[in-house]
Amino acid sequence: MENSAGNVRVGVASWIINPQGQVLLGRRTGAHGAGLWGAPGGHMEFGEEPFQTAVRETMEETGIVLDPSNIQITFFTNDIFSDTKKHYITIHCVTHLRDNATVELREPDKCAEWRWFDTDHLPSELFLPAQKFLARYKLRK
Repeated sequence: MENSAGNVRVGVASWIINPQGQVLLGRRTGAHGAGLWGAPGGHMEFGEEPFQTAVRETMEETGIVLDPSNIQITFFTNDIFSDTKKHYITIHCVTHLRDNATVELREPDKCAEWRWFDTDHLPSELFLPAQKFLARYKLRK
């Protein structure tokens, strides 16, 4: 199955854990996953390393500045969205913040809100890459 552009895209998801052990999730807007919760992230740009994408996308979406040396790449998911005919390989990164961070809603056309969730009480309405990630990876506090 191909996406509308005829190719597979690469996305990066940033799983951010605050000092209280909570994970940051955003409620998506727009046609692709609207109403579902997912980690900050987006498309990898030509020439970028996954760490660079994680830092850039997190800053663009939330205003949080990640330390690249504190980002761990965990694994990837193969995400095929049959409803929109999109196909992504999503690289999942995890980072633990050393200090509390103020979250800003910088792209309201893409995300309705950001919220910190206890890792034991995550929402059930999750974006497909988030579902697959959480099925295989236990977020540690």
